Amino acid sequence: MILQKNILLLFIFSFFLYVPKINSQNEYDIVIYGGTSAGISAAIQASRMGKSVLLIETSRRIGGLTTGGLGATDIGNKQVIGGISREFYQNIKKYYDNPGNWKWQEKEDYSQSRNQSGEDAMWTFEPSAALNVYKEMMDKESIELVYEERLNRKNGVKKEGAKIVEIEMESGKLYKGKMFIDATYEGDLMAVAGVSYTVGREPNKQYGETLNGIQANDIGITIRGTVSKNSVHHNFIDGVDPYIVKGNPSSGLLPFIVKGGPGIDGSGDKGIQAYCFRMTLTDAPENRIPFQKPGNYNELDYELLFRNYEAADGPIEKMYPYGDPLVPWINSKMPNRKTDTNNQKGFSTDFIGQNWDYPEASYEEREKIIERHRSYQQGLMWTLAYHPRIPKKVRDEVSKWGTCKDEYEREDGWQQQLYVREARRMISDYVMTQKNCEGIEIVDDPIGMAAYGMDSHQVKRYVDANGFVQNEGNVEAHGFPPYPISYKSIVPHKNECSNLLIPVCVSASHIAFGSIRMEPVFMVLGQSAASAASLSIDNNVEVQNINYLTLKNLLLKDKQVLKHIP
Repeated sequence: MILQKNILLLFIFSFFLYVPKINSQNEYDIVIYGGTSAGISAAIQASRMGKSVLLIETSRRIGGLTTGGLGATDIGNKQVIGGISREFYQNIKKYYDNPGNWKWQEKEDYSQSRNQSGEDAMWTFEPSAALNVYKEMMDKESIELVYEERLNRKNGVKKEGAKIVEIEMESGKLYKGKMFIDATYEGDLMAVAGVSYTVGREPNKQYGETLNGIQANDIGITIRGTVSKNSVHHNFIDGVDPYIVKGNPSSGLLPFIVKGGPGIDGSGDKGIQAYCFRMTLTDAPENRIPFQKPGNYNELDYELLFRNYEAADGPIEKMYPYGDPLVPWINSKMPNRKTDTNNQKGFSTDFIGQNWDYPEASYEEREKIIERHRSYQQGLMWTLAYHPRIPKKVRDEVSKWGTCKDEYEREDGWQQQLYVREARRMISDYVMTQKNCEGIEIVDDPIGMAAYGMDSHQVKRYVDANGFVQNEGNVEAHGFPPYPISYKSIVPHKNECSNLLIPVCVSASHIAFGSIRMEPVFMVLGQSAASAASLSIDNNVEVQNINYLTLKNLLLKDKQVLKHIP
């Protein structure tokens, strides 16, 4: 009898010893949704703190914009970029110190003003280089990475009280975690979890700002001695007719122009600053894919471009005293005869006003918006390169360029990652505003610093009082030093969610987010979010209740920069 009992106990013991726990492979300390730059830095930090970590990427490519064309990211004061973020840019430098990584040009032939001699880091790079560096950094850590999994946005977040316990993907896969981080550009996990957020531009009066809301005039706003004239840059030459038949309002407006004027200056709306693809172009013949006319090309879509050139009184170069005087782009040089190509002038790569629905759109609707942006931009580049109504000297310059054969997965050389400059923004216990950017208000719980000017691309295109077309929404306000970002701006209200951190869709006004929204800063905030999540686990407290002094000391130990020393 005793022998039988011992055999039974041994069998039971063996069963629990060798049979895996149910769902153990889908249980983690920290679950990160979104393989953006912020998500990657958060995953690396979580691993370094000894936590089991899952990184969920919705596409087949990690890195977001940093591996999606944004190789000339705006930084501001580089001294305040620390921790894993700076480590990434240091690794970029090491990558290009290897002669084997210079295929299309000699290293000595490349120069870029963002890179200064003697620096320990390099700030411009090819998307493929960024992808290589990210993978090498992650390979050194214990990070589980899954691709092509999207959150079920109907009911994919299971909560117990204010705590997320499990998230469900569209595929039906379930992932449990003690802590969650939403590192997406869209803030989907945040939204499904019931966290308060906003979309669009607040009125100036809401937070006592001067640069938020609709930009209906070009009155100069002085920021620490620097005057910002809003909606002046990236606008049309005077006198561009908005109607299908010139001078005939009854013929209807040309595409992408909204009815009515700009709105009341400083008032709020649901407008979103324009998106585009940050094109990776090359003029190396062996690596170049010439621009192709898209199948759905509509010449009328580019009539405003033709008219903007035709409205020039004399050489077009004299009409634009800034940037490229001839071509509507900022064609920043990247290594290996490649570029990071961005929007410039009144009609360019920004698809103005065509992204307003994107933040709240379904996945299918977003894909349509992305594809519409791509076909618009493909048509634009073909038009600039080959259309006879474009000045010959413009065509001669643009047709030298094309997309790259060796950068992205698509055969046409175009990336999948759209430049989502802004989508949802959380509303938490602390909202970062223009006053923080200007140093009028200084937070007492910094987790990183921002250093770029307050920036917004155009939001809409309209007909002005004179009957001509104008763009509205651009703000470029610089002239202030780096400033700290509050920990409270990356955590939700405690009663809404107690184990979620949001390092990308931070709690900020539209214009403050326009300063914060830089990839190096997202990496900084991703690392800080993972540090806070780890401390929350270690101390068994909500993310809102961790000891800030403990977090601060941890961040400083890990080389984050929390204070600017001129």
